[in-house]
Amino acid sequence: MKDIKSIRIIGLDLKWFIVIAVVVVAGCALNVLPTGMVGAFLFLMVFGALLNEIGNITPFVKTFLGGGAIVCIFGGAALTYWNIIPANVSQNCTVFMKDAGFLDFYISALITGSILGMNRKLLIKAAVRYLPCIIGAVAGALGLVALVGNLFGMSAGESMAYIGIPIMGGGMGAGAVPISKVFESALGIPSETILSRLVPAVALGNAMAIVFGGLLNRLGHVAPKLSGNGHLVISSDASLTEEKKELNVSGIGDYAVGVVISTAFFALGSIIAALVKMLGLDIHPYAWMIISVAIVKCLGIIPERFEEAASLWYTFVSKNWTAALMLGIGIAYTDMGEIIEAFSLEYVVCVFVVVLGAVLGSAAIGRLVGFYPIEAAITAGLCMANMGGTGDVAVLMAAKRMELMPFAQISSRLGGAFIILMASVLVPMFM
Repeated sequence: MKDIKSIRIIGLDLKWFIVIAVVVVAGCALNVLPTGMVGAFLFLMVFGALLNEIGNITPFVKTFLGGGAIVCIFGGAALTYWNIIPANVSQNCTVFMKDAGFLDFYISALITGSILGMNRKLLIKAAVRYLPCIIGAVAGALGLVALVGNLFGMSAGESMAYIGIPIMGGGMGAGAVPISKVFESALGIPSETILSRLVPAVALGNAMAIVFGGLLNRLGHVAPKLSGNGHLVISSDASLTEEKKELNVSGIGDYAVGVVISTAFFALGSIIAALVKMLGLDIHPYAWMIISVAIVKCLGIIPERFEEAASLWYTFVSKNWTAALMLGIGIAYTDMGEIIEAFSLEYVVCVFVVVLGAVLGSAAIGRLVGFYPIEAAITAGLCMANMGGTGDVAVLMAAKRMELMPFAQISSRLGGAFIILMASVLVPMFM
């Protein structure tokens, strides 16, 4: 009884959490749960917290599969696929995640706060070594799937083009869709036909990347020398050590400062992306946001108090809204039907070796350039193999390393652009 009384979910005693959960269930059953942000946020917060708690106390799941992250995502996908929740609730959550921009709001807080909260010297030192890790991940993934694909009767070009490249391409909107256009131009096959072959690889690769995130976190406990416990760079230089310090914030108004700074940087990234697109170069606003925040941090342009306010807001968002976001990703972005349809032994093995190759390639190159292998594998490997921004959050939550979000976003955005460019060169050569 003492254990039950001590249980708290999203800060609520269990009995009060149950009362609120009953209110949400009643609203769903009677089809009167508020629409818009109120109903969506309430549903995602309550049931995201519940699924997260289940995942974090279930022995095998919490140890090997990433705990709450994977339960939230696949729980959300299952609730939608099997129509367990009303269609209007699912649709409302989808609109909240996509059209209302909750995912962008969340990621802007994580990118801005995590970069501005970093050690300036550490940021500079890590950035110049990161591209080789991405190249190592891509080489490992494509090389391994080409070899294994041959065992199942696929040509090297086919296995790389239809399994390896889409998985490493940065998700759907910024990855599989433009990649299908590249294939259409090179092969003369309609992009819709090609996309139907790419989507299962992207979805299943994302699922495996989340699982690998949990496994790498577990490996870090078993082999601590391979892990920086959330720190990417191996260094004996005391000036490059990330120190956990109390944030010098004056009051609740600093949360407002953090909100304004993080969303302003997202707006700046969108402005730059629009201007650059006029010149014929289409790069996601996240990439420009990362570059902008990193430049501001490296040059020391904004006051330290503002940096600390952004870091405070990032800490709040990461701690309180991650489970809700994971459930939203499951409902709005994860198609359980596509994942089920993709299941065949040969296909699953090929997807598995793509993710494994990304992990091994990035870890090996990362160690050579002075990164911890596990952190290099998570950021430059798994965050290349997942579904962009949504996958980054899921993988980092499973790996319990949310502070690596800036590097994860570099992989998803700039790394994804690199894959598209590479696909335009490789597909005509091998297909």
